[in-house]
Amino acid sequence: MAGSLRSRRRAQQTDYWPGFVDAMATLLLVIIFLLSIFMIAQFFLSQQLSGRDTVLNRLNAQISELTELLALERASSGELEDTILGLQASLSSAEAEQSRLLGLLESSSGDAEAAGGRAAQLENLLDDERQVSQEALAQVELLNQQIAALRRQIAAANAALEASEAKEAESQAKIASLGRRLNAALVQRVQELSRYRSDFFGRLREILSQRSDISVVGDRFVFQSEVLFDSGSEDINPEGQQELDKLAEAILELSGQIPDEINWVLRVDGHTDARPLSGTGRLRNNWELSAARAISVVRYLIEKGVDPKRLVAAGFGEFQPLEEGETPDALAKNRRIELKLTER
Repeated sequence: MAGSLRSRRRAQQTDYWPGFVDAMATLLLVIIFLLSIFMIAQFFLSQQLSGRDTVLNRLNAQISELTELLALERASSGELEDTILGLQASLSSAEAEQSRLLGLLESSSGDAEAAGGRAAQLENLLDDERQVSQEALAQVELLNQQIAALRRQIAAANAALEASEAKEAESQAKIASLGRRLNAALVQRVQELSRYRSDFFGRLREILSQRSDISVVGDRFVFQSEVLFDSGSEDINPEGQQELDKLAEAILELSGQIPDEINWVLRVDGHTDARPLSGTGRLRNNWELSAARAISVVRYLIEKGVDPKRLVAAGFGEFQPLEEGETPDALAKNRRIELKLTER
């Protein structure tokens, strides 16, 4: 009787295990599907960025080539202008010589007419004047031909100069067009980096605790110095190491998302308040303290696996305050470490 009662109780108990297994299998399939979608999106994004970089490089090459051609065209235009000036000077000289010979010819003709009634002893003189007149006429004809040739050369040089100026204007238009395209491509790259910066700051907000001494100011992520350092020290304290471990995790995650073609760096800026150091320690002033703290953060991140090529350390001393004044609150806000994601 007792055995049959226990059998009925076991039969009445519900077996949850098959349903749990089905739920976990369904959840695993959903996760695998979402990971597949993410990987496909990353692949297409990297392909698009690679194509944009190729176009950007081609535009830069075209601008360099057009700039060289423009320099050659300008040199050619200068040579043509010099040639035109020389031809015009030669033309002026030839026209002056022509006028002189024509005056000589007219003078010789007038002398010959006046001597028509003279005696026979002047016949030889008149023959000499006629010979001079014929030579002058020959020289005038030669000069006319030279002047005509010079004018043709000047016309050809002017035509070549106009063609060169037209080609230069066309080159300038092409350079301007390529410059606009290049600027558009650069703006797009900046927008892409801005999107990654926004994602990076969002990730930092998630993994760093919601503390009042860690905040976002403009395009920078700000740690108050007390989070990372003891007063007057450049050594990162244990609490600060825990926060920087989270920061290193976010940077490594970001490094895997940003394409290699984007030349980004994380700049670590050290700032102090306006109170001077005692001068008795290893660090003599706020410049050295701010720079040493920034370098300490960079070194720690490198130890955690961050690529040194992606990090920059800078010290600003007390000369970039967030708040003016000597109140304890203002001094505390000015003692800080700032992180900025930017291009190199």
